[in-house]
Amino acid sequence: MATPLFESSIKSLPLLGRGKVRDIYAVGEDKLLIVTSDRLSAFDVILPDPIPDKGRVLTATALFWFDRLGHIVPNQLTGIDPESVVAADEREQVRGRALVVKRLTPLPIEAVVRGYVIGSGWNDYRATGAICGIALPPGLKQAAKLPAPIFTPATKAEAGDHDENISFEQAQARCAEVLAGPLAGTGRNGAELAAQARDAAIALYTEAAEYAAGRGILIADTKFEFGIDAAGTLHLIDEALTPDSSRFWPADSYQEGISPPSFDKQYVRDYLETLDWGKKAPGPRLPAEVIERTAAKYREAYERLTGRTLD
Repeated sequence: MATPLFESSIKSLPLLGRGKVRDIYAVGEDKLLIVTSDRLSAFDVILPDPIPDKGRVLTATALFWFDRLGHIVPNQLTGIDPESVVAADEREQVRGRALVVKRLTPLPIEAVVRGYVIGSGWNDYRATGAICGIALPPGLKQAAKLPAPIFTPATKAEAGDHDENISFEQAQARCAEVLAGPLAGTGRNGAELAAQARDAAIALYTEAAEYAAGRGILIADTKFEFGIDAAGTLHLIDEALTPDSSRFWPADSYQEGISPPSFDKQYVRDYLETLDWGKKAPGPRLPAEVIERTAAKYREAYERLTGRTLD
């Protein structure tokens, strides 16, 4: 197990920013180095304790899906070894947890796909009979499988803020915003771009869910991020179908009517719900047992999905 990395300290490249989990550096004018730390955020708050090997699990899982689903939509990968773009004494920081990717213009939406009624979708359904305005059959139980996957876009939150569900019309308007300025010459419009992102997200989810079910994992929901290049070509960016961006359930213990156990950070969320904490920064420290069990869940998700071990 590698030493947990809470924050990278690469000096050989310009630091562009730190997200909830990832540190982003510039590699020339047209590429980025994305280092996935072991930071864990819950309720949109970065917790003070890293989860060992989390960044390596997320990177390896995303690489697996980028390779498997590359025929559906182009992705951000360049094939450049991250260790080749940093100084020799910085290679350990990027080994197994970093990607060199194309520098693209991200769409300002989270492309969320739901295959089951759970989480905020379950709360929405109980209150309105719909999820994000999409009407569903009456009488569905918690964790029920939907007749077909649905696309429920959301805003992309900054650290400390919360994602908010938006309508497809709002997603179209947001996509239109990124097509102004230098990208105005692509000939694309917001409605068409949002529709392409929706269709790609559902296709990615559908194929991944079918594959994962064969490995004993149900993908209840997931979120994708997309970006476009100067020609207006849509790319899958950020991460894909990891325990951080998805809700993974073990198929052998799934049943309707309850919130199934999961391989994602729901274990941490459940622990935090037992605390007298206002879900605002700073986040509470995690007990060693919670850290260890969370790390084990991340590893198990990767191993089940890929049939490989992390080391």
